[in-house]
Amino acid sequence: MLTQAGIIEALLAFIALPDATEAEFEAMALKLFAWQFRNNEPYKRFALQRGRTPLTVKRWRDIPAVPITAFKDLTLSCTPPEDATHVFMTSGTTQGVRGHSYHPTLDVWKRSMLTNFRKRFMRGRERIRMGILFPDETALPNSSLAHYLGLARRECGTPDSQVFIGANGLDLDRLLPVLAEAETSGEPYALLGASYSFVPLMDALEQQGRRFILPEGSLILDTGGFKGQSRELTPDEFYDGLEAAFGVPRASCINMYGMTELSSQFYDDGNAVSQPVKSGPHWVRSRVVDPLTGIDLPEGRRGVLVHHDLAHFNSVSAILTEDAGEIVPGGFKLFGRVDGEASKGCSVAVAEFLAAARG
Repeated sequence: MLTQAGIIEALLAFIALPDATEAEFEAMALKLFAWQFRNNEPYKRFALQRGRTPLTVKRWRDIPAVPITAFKDLTLSCTPPEDATHVFMTSGTTQGVRGHSYHPTLDVWKRSMLTNFRKRFMRGRERIRMGILFPDETALPNSSLAHYLGLARRECGTPDSQVFIGANGLDLDRLLPVLAEAETSGEPYALLGASYSFVPLMDALEQQGRRFILPEGSLILDTGGFKGQSRELTPDEFYDGLEAAFGVPRASCINMYGMTELSSQFYDDGNAVSQPVKSGPHWVRSRVVDPLTGIDLPEGRRGVLVHHDLAHFNSVSAILTEDAGEIVPGGFKLFGRVDGEASKGCSVAVAEFLAAARG
């Protein structure tokens, strides 16, 4: 019987592999499902209600997925919540309730983030000078994004990398001189932050009649969309605006898709075209399903995304999102939040999960 230490050791070794076959992923996923079934009581009750146990589940695709909003209603942790070293909380609220993700250690979370970030964003560089457009972990200790960007800055940024958002918001007085200096330095520069953080920066540059041409090899990473915190832009408006404001080609403007309820992230290879293909690392698999039946939909058919993230070991590794997508060669395409019948299906899935998990 695997212990928590054994699970962590196995996952760190799995993430360290250069890649994983379908059979290797499946073996690790089934081992993790057995661990979560044994130690996460609400999840166990739900799985039993579905007739899914470690004895009956033979494929990773059959591991029952938990609706993402259930994290707002239940404590989904394999270890006592009070033993968590870190608790990440969702930014969105439902009647004032925020989803919680409990981590008894961040060792796996950090290994997952850095391994994937170095491959998908750093593009072979050891370090790059960074400007961070999001508060740090001191300001937002329960934000997984704050920890993500802080880890990126410390491990992959040069010593002069800085955070440009604080208690008073975006610090243009510090940021604009840095961008001007970076423009003439000849050294690539990277801007990273929440998508909505870039909008007031672009607006300020437009009002001042300014733009920058950052050196070749510069990068931009955005994540999270706008969430009502800035004016809405279409993807083309947003990435055209970034290219115009900073001189960074759309192909070097990378979107990261992640969530508090997972421990790994998804990336595209740039936004030269709208709705680029996103994909995860070898310890993550994604499906598109009918939310009512949970049945996989064929490639190219739009449905609801399910992610199986082995790095999210202390909770549940299979998450039914509320994001519309379709499987395509090389990964999936993301189409925003579901609506219509798919949205109703997600609501039914949540109700069914809560009824089963509460017994």
